[in-house]
Amino acid sequence: MVKGVKTDIREHKNKLREKYKQLRRDMPGDVKRERDEKILSRLLSLSAYKSCDTVLTYVSTAIEVDTVGFIEQALQDGKRVAVPKCVKGTRDMKFYVIKSLDDLEPGYFSVLEPVPKRCTVLKKPGSAFCVIPALAYDRAGYRLGYGKGYYDRFLSANKELVKVGIEYCCCMETELLHGKFDVPADIVVTEKYVKKCRKEQDFNGAKRK
Repeated sequence: MVKGVKTDIREHKNKLREKYKQLRRDMPGDVKRERDEKILSRLLSLSAYKSCDTVLTYVSTAIEVDTVGFIEQALQDGKRVAVPKCVKGTRDMKFYVIKSLDDLEPGYFSVLEPVPKRCTVLKKPGSAFCVIPALAYDRAGYRLGYGKGYYDRFLSANKELVKVGIEYCCCMETELLHGKFDVPADIVVTEKYVKKCRKEQDFNGAKRK
């Protein structure tokens, strides 16, 4: 945990969430597009991406780092691409393999989700390359999520994933509050740099055997 922070953790995190949501809303469209393109280029250049067979990724909303271009490129590269769908009445989600963006429709919180009738459930993600959403990251790979807990549960249950955060430099913190059960990203990609939070040879499944 961050030294010197004595306020309620939930209150502290909620204030940070509002800060970074507003910062993203205020980002000019042309600036966002330029940053998104640079992040995508760095993401696609990762050896962990190039060597993977399966990609898990969220479908971005207006204030998030764009993943639509990433999904399109991953499909073109012949990757198996799976995106999440929230399970009603729970804090769980399932990943479904999609063949195109046409397999998506608005779901919870108006986020695009896979249409189950058109897709198949990815039952064992194993060591897939997983792009994780967050409002902020720190240098150790810990994330500030949206507070719903979907990804926290999923990551805790799937430790073999190669976990990749994509983030704007302006949303990077030196250190974020986190609990002992929080799962950090292995790599964080921004428009200016790639931060490897673990040695690449330690990534489970980062390289094909």
